[in-house]
Amino acid sequence: MASALLFAAAVVVLAGSSMAAGTHWALLAAGSDGYWNYRHQADLCHAFQLLTKEGGIPASNVVTMFKDDVAYDAENPVKGELINRPGGPNVYEGVVKDYTGDTVNANNFLHVLKGDADAVKTIGSGRVVESGPEDTLFIAYFDHGATGLVGMPDGSYLYGSDLVDSLKDMYENGKFKRAVIFIEACESGSMVDGILPTYIDVFVATAAGDTESSYAYYFDEPGKHISVMSGASIGWKMLTRAISRW
Repeated sequence: MASALLFAAAVVVLAGSSMAAGTHWALLAAGSDGYWNYRHQADLCHAFQLLTKEGGIPASNVVTMFKDDVAYDAENPVKGELINRPGGPNVYEGVVKDYTGDTVNANNFLHVLKGDADAVKTIGSGRVVESGPEDTLFIAYFDHGATGLVGMPDGSYLYGSDLVDSLKDMYENGKFKRAVIFIEACESGSMVDGILPTYIDVFVATAAGDTESSYAYYFDEPGKHISVMSGASIGWKMLTRAISRW
């Protein structure tokens, strides 16, 4: 069942697919910091590469938010490099960095998602999601979580209730036609379970259920001493790559 759901998410988000008309927008966020959380920023960078190089979404339609403190961390054996699988390519290279450092917080995430350019005009790139009524929206979030919330490197948590309220407001005001959301975090199912209304066209794939843990993967890269990828991220990334080559 989980594989089927991830497959569906990958198909819908694929920019070249005839299933989805309109413009495609993406918001990618990594909510952690520190070298030991390497995998989250690597997951985000790999997602950016997939969406822009194989999914056909222009970089101008992909907004990123991550601390950007790992690629050049003193513990990283290859400075300026992030990989997302053992022996894999540098997924950090070429990634557009819209919001980094202390601009990565829950308030700014919601402002960017809802297209509130005035709220972020003096920070980062100032770019926001500018989706319209016929557009497809993809949101991917990578970090740690607990019941009803996920983390951010600065400020308060991002709460599921705030995310869902924002999605409802966006849908009711013609900010998207359909949305696909991937959340990589422990207990990530609790971000939407029981509170996401059925009248909005939003498909959510989470790394874990309401009370489950999610897990790191690929610990065996020589010299790094950490995981370079989140376990649940493997599924949709591999499927998206495969579908784009049909």
